[in-house]
Amino acid sequence: MDMLLTARGAGLAVVLAAATAATTWILTRWVTAWLIRRAVLDTPNQRSSHSDAIPRGGGIAVLAVAWPLIAALVWLYRPGDSVAWIVLGGALVVAVVSGLDDLRGVAVAVRLSAHVACVAVVLAFIPGKFTLFQGLIPVALDRLVAGVAWIWFMNLYNFMDGIDGLAGVETASIGFGVFVLAALIGAQGGPATTVAGLVGLILAAAACGFLVLNWHPARVFLGDVGSVPLGFLLGWLLTTFAMWGYWVAALTLPAYYLADATITIAARALRGERVWQAHAGHFYQRAVQRGWSHGRVARFIAGGNVMLVALAAFSTQVVNTTGDLICLGGAAAIVALMLAWLARATPPGAEPEY
Repeated sequence: MDMLLTARGAGLAVVLAAATAATTWILTRWVTAWLIRRAVLDTPNQRSSHSDAIPRGGGIAVLAVAWPLIAALVWLYRPGDSVAWIVLGGALVVAVVSGLDDLRGVAVAVRLSAHVACVAVVLAFIPGKFTLFQGLIPVALDRLVAGVAWIWFMNLYNFMDGIDGLAGVETASIGFGVFVLAALIGAQGGPATTVAGLVGLILAAAACGFLVLNWHPARVFLGDVGSVPLGFLLGWLLTTFAMWGYWVAALTLPAYYLADATITIAARALRGERVWQAHAGHFYQRAVQRGWSHGRVARFIAGGNVMLVALAAFSTQVVNTTGDLICLGGAAAIVALMLAWLARATPPGAEPEY
């Protein structure tokens, strides 16, 4: 990845990102028209933050652009990397199951079984020398923790796709953050780092292209066919960096999503609510309910994510316990302030809450 620090490398990365974003935007327009003809629409429900039926399934365009590009990267840089090919296969399986759920509904047990199976197969093929806890616990237990965390991340990615622009903003933030981390790690990471960084860039760029039509007022939604596979692919990238020893960065990049989803679900469970049912209790949804626009909330979260990306990047350069604690503390403080604003901030001209 040292080449990305040169003018030529940076230029090629910009061209790749621009081409990916533009292609995704064009294909999303076509997919949106197709979804309207097929009447694949998201009807407002208890969880919704919109009042009209909107086409659901724009994630088809995102994956149709990103998946072949990622496959080409793997073939060019790591053709013998069985884990990467299994991940790509798993992304397709998850996308098909999620797409069927968008069209006619699939039982929760079936969807979750597919998630568990895909994650389990990938983890089974990762060499034993790569672990989340750097060998401090038995490999079998390490893999169990990694699997649970990855599956949770996939599903929270779906839970958090509840207002216009948010999933695109988060995907762009994490994807670009992964690209920055890979560039900073440099050649010492070898071809695997190159692939991870460019995969992150492709996902970020595809999300930006999708955002053109998903920004408020959205003309198309990502749908489960987009949000769940994106959670799967980004979860793979974050798990990979954690197993390489950059676990602070892997926790910091998605820290807002992790905190909002986990705190909200835990609070609902403690109240005895059915956590698997649709709801509108996430922090970002509460901000919209108080009168903040979808765009304002998405921009605010994007701003917080920029600070998280900066902290994650810094953590790769400070390899000691003190540095890790400082970065984790900084990330916790940023996310706490974000959640506090989303929970309490009152739009100008609105009556304050007491």
